[in-house]
Amino acid sequence: MSKNALNSTPARALRWLARTGRWVVLGAISGLLAGIASFIFLEGLDRVTAFRTDRSWLLYLLPVAGLIIGLSNHRLAGRSSEGNSLLLAEIHSPTQWVPRRMAPLVLLGTWWTHVFGGSAGREGTALQMSGSLSDGVSRMLRLNAADRSLMLTAALAGGFGSVFGVPLAGVIFALEVPTVGRLRYRALVPAVASSFIGDATVTWLGHHHQTRPTVNLSLSASTIGTLIVVGVACGMAARVFVSATDVIRSVGTRYVTSPIMRPVLGGIAVVALAVLFGRDYLGLSLPLLDSALSGTSIAISVFALKLLFTAVTIGTGFLGGEVTPLFVIGATLGASVGELVGLPIGVAAAIGMVATFGAAANTPIACTVMGLELFSAAAVTPIAIGCITAWIASGTGTIYTTQQNSLRRSSTRLQDS
Repeated sequence: MSKNALNSTPARALRWLARTGRWVVLGAISGLLAGIASFIFLEGLDRVTAFRTDRSWLLYLLPVAGLIIGLSNHRLAGRSSEGNSLLLAEIHSPTQWVPRRMAPLVLLGTWWTHVFGGSAGREGTALQMSGSLSDGVSRMLRLNAADRSLMLTAALAGGFGSVFGVPLAGVIFALEVPTVGRLRYRALVPAVASSFIGDATVTWLGHHHQTRPTVNLSLSASTIGTLIVVGVACGMAARVFVSATDVIRSVGTRYVTSPIMRPVLGGIAVVALAVLFGRDYLGLSLPLLDSALSGTSIAISVFALKLLFTAVTIGTGFLGGEVTPLFVIGATLGASVGELVGLPIGVAAAIGMVATFGAAANTPIACTVMGLELFSAAAVTPIAIGCITAWIASGTGTIYTTQQNSLRRSSTRLQDS
């Protein structure tokens, strides 16, 4: 066949269709695995949460649970203990396979954290299970490094979209989170396939995500000003959360030489906090989130206490994600600040919920889209204002330690020139 025939328009179109079809199939496989994993995880999480709620004495065994997690991390986890940071590092520079044991270890470890009352979330678990399973497929198919990177990006989309029921936000999150200020468009096709198939799989298997109230707010100069105030407050809360978690983690590493004992001490600290301030801040704390979104007045101390409980839990080595706690922190803070500045409490809570996470993860676009999916299209503009303001106010910190920042590099180049 001649070179001209190979480069003809029909030939190029066929090659494009073949590549696109291949990535649709690979993305769908990733999404199917993510959806099955998220379904198992979410159904189990509901059950262990109910089990703990009915047995209040389980809280006092949290230090023992910490000992088990510490031993597991030390003896079994290996590179798996790096969590989401490992996935992002492999997306940027695929060098080693994601350990197969990451999926079962993080699944069981997160259930274990929640059954005894640790204040953690679910996003990290979903992403890590999805990443581990998808990279296992890449290993079986002997994909090259570039294709592995795309598969891991698709896994992020499938994990995020399926665990929260927000497939469009899952796509944007996967494209946005690896590098601040740059979307990974090359991964668009597998990310779309993975996120939508993952979400559909969870629904098909029978898990239904909670419906959120519709948010609507007429914009004026005064309401834009109040939205900015809420956004700044959420950005500062995200900054405090990232700093507090990092400080607890670094202090623990410095003064507690045994990694096995750090979760034990963290468990003791969480038990003490629960005795002092109550049990509302244990686990996911979804009743606090629901109260804020329903328009209930929330004391300003609530967000601070949830932040403290979560920073101690995650910072001392318990397993789970940060996102759902950040939803609760943001919603309760948004409700409190919104009431002070004259915004409807439920509206301010909805904005705070997604804006605080968007600021902590450096994903304002994904969280704006999440607001659209959760709270209706009418919420897009006020949520976008809140998310962008919070992201700007939060600084350069992040809950993902291997996340790259192209904006920071660009700024450095300008200063050096």
